[in-house]
Amino acid sequence: MSDVDLRGRDFLKELDHTRDELQHLLDLAADLKHERANGTEEQRLAGRTVALIFEKTSTRTRCAFEVAAYHQGAHVTYLDPTSSQIGHKESAGDTARVLERMFDAIEFRGKAQATVEELAAHARVPVYNGLTDEWHPTQMLADLLTMEENAGGRPLSDVSYCFLGDGRFNMGRSLLVTGAIMGSDVRICAPRDMWPDDDVIAVAHERAGRSGARITVTEDLDEGLSGVDFVHTDVWVSMGEPKDVWAARVRDLLPYQVNADAMLRTGNPEVRFMHCLPAFHDTRTVVGHDVAELTGLTGGLEVSDEVFSSTANIAFDQAENRLHTIKALMVATLATG
Repeated sequence: MSDVDLRGRDFLKELDHTRDELQHLLDLAADLKHERANGTEEQRLAGRTVALIFEKTSTRTRCAFEVAAYHQGAHVTYLDPTSSQIGHKESAGDTARVLERMFDAIEFRGKAQATVEELAAHARVPVYNGLTDEWHPTQMLADLLTMEENAGGRPLSDVSYCFLGDGRFNMGRSLLVTGAIMGSDVRICAPRDMWPDDDVIAVAHERAGRSGARITVTEDLDEGLSGVDFVHTDVWVSMGEPKDVWAARVRDLLPYQVNADAMLRTGNPEVRFMHCLPAFHDTRTVVGHDVAELTGLTGGLEVSDEVFSSTANIAFDQAENRLHTIKALMVATLATG
């Protein structure tokens, strides 16, 4: 039985936690998922309350927190940019001082890592990072659990994965350092000017020195993809960016699209595709349609529709695991038993 105790702890970024602590959350998530499937789940959070601050909108993060809380007997209050004063008339620190008197935990999803760090610095209750521009730790729990479930019983230290695409933002950064913490063979394959920041690469190597992880950051597709078990990616463009930015980024990243050729380069017939979602794999979204009009790409952007529609795609298992891992996080930090 694990002797890890996370009661009262924040969950702000992966680097704040040890390998044993992250593994404890994964093991708890697997247990809770099993309980739910078998109809034996016990409510461990009855009477608890959680504030959900969403500066950025979400489907998976919001639903995972709300449904996980419901399953466990807790209650949530959702605060979007129009229903909270945070950042407008009230600082994050003052908001934290108010909410800690009403809630047992606070979740924040938004732009700046500094905001969630400020909330945590001023709140005496656990604060969870639902996403910032720098880190995505709750997504990492879901990704790790999904890879464990599809690794044929191998530990994460025997798993290899590659993030293919733009590595400068939260998914590339988080996958790099999380794999380093867990001892995995983790690779970032991207154009040189789209690698994670040097300080992120450096801390990944430092953690790898402790865990035995193998770290590769490369422009070369074969070096990045050869032999991996999982290929990850994330969106290349965002709503609100100028379309000339889209055109340049798509041009630079097109060689790094997850398509049939990329999957074949792994040399692994059992390789699986992962994506934090939403994915622009066809033209049935506003962004997908607009990019197709701009570039002529109709069969997918960061991932081809062929790969996304194939049996290699486990992104929907990954999305479901947001529920089980976020539930584990709340139970680990809030349950009293």
